[in-house]
Amino acid sequence: MIDKTQYIYGIHAVIEAIDAAKDIDKILLSKTLNPEVAQDIIERARQLHVPVQRVPVQKIDRITRRNHQGVLAMLAAVTYYRVEDLVPQLFDQGANPFVVVLDGVTDVRNFGAVARTCECAGVNAIVIPDRESVSVNADAVKTSAGALNYLPVCREHNLVSAVRLLRDSGFRIVGTSDKSEMSYTAADFTVPVAIVLGAEDKGISPEIMKLCDTQVVIPEFGHINSLNVSVAGGIMIYEVVRQRLADHQIME
Repeated sequence: MIDKTQYIYGIHAVIEAIDAAKDIDKILLSKTLNPEVAQDIIERARQLHVPVQRVPVQKIDRITRRNHQGVLAMLAAVTYYRVEDLVPQLFDQGANPFVVVLDGVTDVRNFGAVARTCECAGVNAIVIPDRESVSVNADAVKTSAGALNYLPVCREHNLVSAVRLLRDSGFRIVGTSDKSEMSYTAADFTVPVAIVLGAEDKGISPEIMKLCDTQVVIPEFGHINSLNVSVAGGIMIYEVVRQRLADHQIME
């Protein structure tokens, strides 16, 4: 059973939460909910880029047996940011920005581990899509050892557009690909950079890979050729740290 502090239930309570622009991870609507009510909630949620799922009422019943009226909102454990708002702030602060983009990572443990590494390495933000991605809930915060309390998370309705905005803003977009012949150590990470990490089963989506200015490979010499995404992320992230230390961009 999910902690009741992590959700809001009931038609009016959820509508009020949307109108108050609360940080909502996703909204569950029963498939039997009145169509007019469902459409009203969907339209309100769309304005805030909050994903809505139509589900059997039994799924909501498993979360709470109270009078939910077929409507339940899962609250986010963090405040979400937008790339278009965060990027100008970083440049205005004189930062050499460094962000990590997670394309389709759904495992909360991997996400928490990546977030923990990002916070330790001074990454400025993590960017995730609002669908087919991990939920930034209390479990994610716990798995990250609290790193998500300090690390901005940008949740984007259109990840392709967000990555394109990063590139147009002067970021070098770097993705990992086993088809690349360039070692990850050969890429230049001393400039503003966005590292893209894909899901372990699918990798980086073709649409995002097309936007990558540089594709690199992490050499593997074993039999299984499958680094965990959090491990691959750690390797890439600390290569950025290594290069920036050598370039005297980071004070030891």
